[in-house]
Amino acid sequence: MDKAARIIITGGTGLVGTALAAAFADAGFHNILPLGSRDCDLLDWRQTKQFFLENPCDYVVHLAARVYGIMGNMCNKGTSFLDNVLINTHTIEGSRLAGARKIVAMGSGCVYPYPPPGLPLTEDMVWSGKPHESEDSYAHAKRAMLAQLIAYHEQYSLSYAFVISGNLYGPNDKFDPEYGHVTPALVRKFHEARLSNSEVVVWGTGTARRDFMYSQDVARALMAITDDVEGAVNLGSGRVHAIREIVDTLAKITGLEDKVIWDREKPDGQDHRAYDLSKLFATGFRPRVTLDEGLHATYAWYAAQAGNARK
Repeated sequence: MDKAARIIITGGTGLVGTALAAAFADAGFHNILPLGSRDCDLLDWRQTKQFFLENPCDYVVHLAARVYGIMGNMCNKGTSFLDNVLINTHTIEGSRLAGARKIVAMGSGCVYPYPPPGLPLTEDMVWSGKPHESEDSYAHAKRAMLAQLIAYHEQYSLSYAFVISGNLYGPNDKFDPEYGHVTPALVRKFHEARLSNSEVVVWGTGTARRDFMYSQDVARALMAITDDVEGAVNLGSGRVHAIREIVDTLAKITGLEDKVIWDREKPDGQDHRAYDLSKLFATGFRPRVTLDEGLHATYAWYAAQAGNARK
């Protein structure tokens, strides 16, 4: 990629967007435009169209989304589907109008069928069945985005990568204990329990297993994908951990090992996800941050920024 390439990052103020903008800058790219919701409401087609027409670009990395965790997805299925379909549809059409050569769009591992056709999950399995019911509306919105990318590639020759990600975490996440993703929700719960010396109630049994990836590694992977991958591609660390491991690590960090209460009436979600990463690793990318290192860094960031962090 040309270091002078103009790159728009939607969701540029969030978890992955901030890490990606920093990674591009560190690599010598000097024409990066992070786009946050205050700059342009991607739900509004008029605003989106105007923004992209006024900002011609070479690449778009589309990270913006209406994002919830498992409980949020279960309780907001209509909102999740509608908002994400609008955001994605507007962004892809806007990218075309802006003259983008390629769009890299963030999908989600929930697009895969459940039960899985096989493990590890490979990119050709996306359309092989229904997604897990706990996240089906969000998954279908992401599948619709993939269908649009395929259509735009066939009609307009717009290059694309559809990134099917595992669980992402790190600084600048949304730390919502009720509707947020599991890692930032747990970070906030443990921090608040540490301050009040109270118990930490954790949902489910902790047995569900996921691929957790730290935001700095995600940014490096996305740079490699933008440069060198076409079509659907899995993104992950290649390391699968039980949610109980995150709980145990945060308990040690905060000294609350004896104050963890498991609420087994709450859902675990899909029991296991593991991805075939051969397409990503063919770029030469390898993760650098272990789960233990990433959790320590994320907790330290949140403890210092709790008053200003997104909730």
